[in-house]
Amino acid sequence: MAENKEKKQSKVKRFLRILGPGLITGASDDDPSGIATYSQAGAQFGLGTLWTALITFPLMAAIQEMCARIGVVTSKGLTSNIRNNYPRSILYVMILFTFPAVILNISADIAAMGAVGNLIFPSIPSYFFTIGFTAILMALIIYLPYKKIAAILKWLCAFLLLYLIVPFLVKQDWGEIAKHTFIPTIKFDKDFISILVAILGTTISPYLFFWQATMEAEDMKHKKKMLIVDKTMIQKMDMDVDFGMFFSNLVMFFIILTTGTVLFKEGITEITTVEQAAKALEPLAGKLSYLLFALGVIGTGLLAIPVLTGCLSYMLSETFIWNGGLDKKYYEAKPFYWVIIISLLIGLAINYIGINPVQALIYTAILYGITSPVLIAVILHISNNKKVMGKFTNGKWSNILGVIALLFMTVSAVLLIYFQVKGD
Repeated sequence: MAENKEKKQSKVKRFLRILGPGLITGASDDDPSGIATYSQAGAQFGLGTLWTALITFPLMAAIQEMCARIGVVTSKGLTSNIRNNYPRSILYVMILFTFPAVILNISADIAAMGAVGNLIFPSIPSYFFTIGFTAILMALIIYLPYKKIAAILKWLCAFLLLYLIVPFLVKQDWGEIAKHTFIPTIKFDKDFISILVAILGTTISPYLFFWQATMEAEDMKHKKKMLIVDKTMIQKMDMDVDFGMFFSNLVMFFIILTTGTVLFKEGITEITTVEQAAKALEPLAGKLSYLLFALGVIGTGLLAIPVLTGCLSYMLSETFIWNGGLDKKYYEAKPFYWVIIISLLIGLAINYIGINPVQALIYTAILYGITSPVLIAVILHISNNKKVMGKFTNGKWSNILGVIALLFMTVSAVLLIYFQVKGD
């Protein structure tokens, strides 16, 4: 018995050691933008979008696995691979598509953190919190290695697991839940297509593509001895990515389920304030629901914003061959850190032009949904390029899932533009 227990413990330890960039990527995917989007989906359409969690998991896992494999095999990020192997025009178009969405995401996340700060302390204006959180993030990113920040902050994301409990405290029609999970419901109108594109954009997000590849490349560079990439290493990387994406989609499923069975039934179909979103946790937390919701948003924001700003900084550093990295000291990589500082300040400044924090988060997800197809096409090409990937090019299923993701997101984006132009 003792031997079996030790074997189980050693297996768990080995599995936990495997977890790295994939888990952090998955956790940062459920940022305030994700929480707002999934909450709005559940509130507006009830259980009607539950099926998206099932569909997006294999698609996002496939794309993130490609990005991770590119980082592991080449020891370079996506930007470096594009710069070294493709025309510069592709690189500049990629940056042009990505930067506005990431900056708006940073701004919206800061706004959401400020709004929940005001939720806890109503007498203190939200702008006080947005400035405070921006200053804290700037100091943390500059003075601490990101791995240390993530090791602390990822525990705050545990508050998201509260959404997994609430549905079991409310009377449910589990047959109806199963039906909406496994049988897609699609409405061809502007509101439904908008939320569909937002869900796709916040789960299959461009900034995560760059982050995954870069973090895997950084890990390879920091190994104590040179390692030869083999199937075992790729399999471990796959496990890390799959677990991270599964965690992300599990949280997504239960946020939609929770808001779809609590807010939708109460007639709250449009979330315009953080108070409305927080009400979804009332069956579990009662008066503490606002506090727990706020801690979840702050935790995910503090985890995700370094990823967002780091993504931009790595992109520019790899484009212009600057010395950079979140593990480097400020004096070792000044241009790298100035991109982070400027992106934080721009994100903060956008908050003062009167955009509703919840709506800004959803608009960010929609913008990601529109820009993602371009980047997915580039990733598919790189991961099938033998000059870049050698013998580790895509397998059949990676290509099938990648093409499905590309087509699904492209059709959704085209439909959204059509309904926007049509005005219905």
